[in-house]
Amino acid sequence: MTRRAVRARITGRVQGVWFRGWTCEAAQALGLDGWVRNEADGAVTALIAGPEAQMARMLEALHRGPEAARVETVETEIAEDPGAVGFEIRR
Repeated sequence: MTRRAVRARITGRVQGVWFRGWTCEAAQALGLDGWVRNEADGAVTALIAGPEAQMARMLEALHRGPEAARVETVETEIAEDPGAVGFEIRR
């Protein structure tokens, strides 16, 4: 099982619509590790790590977001794998 990690920056209507909570629940359901946080400019950033198949599903889900969100872009870059740390919401 190959793990990988990415940092994703999500823009659009992604704050004030439960995006962080939704991301945390989705990542935990897929057994992924990492964190999600709001940014001062209105974006959301997430570090997501885990098996490639689950990562692909999570990245696909980020393009949709929760029902009230309106995702405009999801930019990703390779990141360092934090290891098996669980998934959390950061402030």
